[in-house]
Amino acid sequence: MNTQSIPQGAFAQDAALAAYWLDLLWRAVETADTLRQRAANMAEHEAAGMPPLLHFESEQIADGHDLEPPCNYRLLRVTRCGSDALERHVRKGAAPVMVVDPRAGHGPGIGGFKRDSEVGMALLEGHPVYFVVFDPEPAEGQTLGAVVRTLAVFIDLLAARHRNQRPIVYGNCQGGWALMLALSHCRHRAALAVLNGSPLSYWAGERGVNPMRLLGGFTGGTWPAHWLSDLGGGTFDGAWLVQNFEALRPEGVFRKYDTLFAQPGLERERFLEFERWWNGFYFLGGQEMLAIARDLFVGNLLEDGKVVVDEHCHADLTSVRTPLVIFSSYGDNITPPHQALGWLPAIYPSTEALVAAGQRIVFLTHREVGHLGIFVSADVARREHRAILHHAQSIERLAPGLYQMLLEDAPSAEAAPRARFEARRVEDLQFDPAPAGFDNVKAVSDGLERIYAQWVSPAVKAVMRPEIARPWRAAHPMRASRMLWSERAVPALAWLPWASDCLERLGAADPKRANNPWYRLERAGADAVAQAWTSWRTLRDLWAEWTFEQTYAVWPSFQVGRDGAILNKASSTPSHSCGHQSHECQ
Repeated sequence: MNTQSIPQGAFAQDAALAAYWLDLLWRAVETADTLRQRAANMAEHEAAGMPPLLHFESEQIADGHDLEPPCNYRLLRVTRCGSDALERHVRKGAAPVMVVDPRAGHGPGIGGFKRDSEVGMALLEGHPVYFVVFDPEPAEGQTLGAVVRTLAVFIDLLAARHRNQRPIVYGNCQGGWALMLALSHCRHRAALAVLNGSPLSYWAGERGVNPMRLLGGFTGGTWPAHWLSDLGGGTFDGAWLVQNFEALRPEGVFRKYDTLFAQPGLERERFLEFERWWNGFYFLGGQEMLAIARDLFVGNLLEDGKVVVDEHCHADLTSVRTPLVIFSSYGDNITPPHQALGWLPAIYPSTEALVAAGQRIVFLTHREVGHLGIFVSADVARREHRAILHHAQSIERLAPGLYQMLLEDAPSAEAAPRARFEARRVEDLQFDPAPAGFDNVKAVSDGLERIYAQWVSPAVKAVMRPEIARPWRAAHPMRASRMLWSERAVPALAWLPWASDCLERLGAADPKRANNPWYRLERAGADAVAQAWTSWRTLRDLWAEWTFEQTYAVWPSFQVGRDGAILNKASSTPSHSCGHQSHECQ
């Protein structure tokens, strides 16, 4: 027996443990300093007025505040791509591309966040590029109709600037359905409309996978949005929407911070870059948000052509004649293919009906990328988005019908992927756009909203005037939890950069930590925690589906009377939910 091996082994274990604890201390300090820097970036961004976070230089072309009714949207022209100079690829006579970012709590910029983005790929394909941004605050009295009308004006403006050549419009999430409303608004036209992760069938989804569609049933419908808007002095804080996104997949939030903690040296800049956008919370108009919740996400009125745009028009998807590309992912639990494509069989009962309407619709699906990955992933930008733009003219020339876009490898690293378009039938889209129970949610929502609007809202508005509501914005959990790491909140945090630098100079950071058995044990524990969060979230979502079905799907159909009472349709006379009639465009 070799007696010397035991002390040597013990010494090696002690050395590994000591190295692990020193590295752990440095990683904890560096992670805390990153969170301190995030708070500083957030405060700096807010102090600057939260400008769009575009990677590209631009100039303003039009301002929605100058239109009637006014809107906080602005149209920018991309002029330069820094040292990459992608603008040199722009071809004379190429169709302009207009990118519309989602307005769902965050600020604009995600479609042009970096070189390999939708904006970058459009420039690389030779298109002059325009970007639609919006201000942090809505225009006074801003409505959904004002937003739709502004986008329609921008589409017409670009056609006029480019010798009547219609633009390719690129809509991300909310930007996609807003563009569809604009294209159906008195029959405006574009050369091609690309809808990326954009919901149009709001009740559709897969059981246990897409629980966000059930939210209206658990909150009582639209009255909470009305209440929060009243508390905000007439504006709806987008931080509430971002909080919903984080609650949707808690294991993702854990992984975000755990990844930073595991490798703070490698992840710091990436984390800060993304968080600068993620934590830039914008506001929506109160009436605008109420219309979005009532008519779209709870009411699902778009498929039936009942969304009133203004006093002249209402949205009718059958009137859209612009060719469509619908890009969605099965890894997207916010806008799955069910919501992106489920509206098609609802308004086109057969493939023959789609062909008779003269419409061309191409869909493209991804197996696993998440909702944000559709917009920000460099790999998705270089493959899917470049392919869409590269083959745009081929799509426009397709015969009327439904097609699936299938991508093949590019012939070289610099070239766009090849694509083929295979004809599909509308009847083969097995997405139920109207599952049981959601019509009852709408009935309950209408009833509670009328009660709130009549009896509670006036009192809340009288107390929460804008000048009183504004100072309370900083108390929102999404802001407070970030700013808690600010030096203003905890002055001692100012020492973190010095502490991190000292530990690094002392060699506390272990570049070979991946080989340390204690570090590997820590990572195994982190994986177990993430899996526990995933299991809990899965059980939560299944419980939500069961509770929703037991609460709403087992009821008979209901409707709401003029006094807010919920009536059984089988024994009551139908009544209208509004006092005016929508009119078709003349």
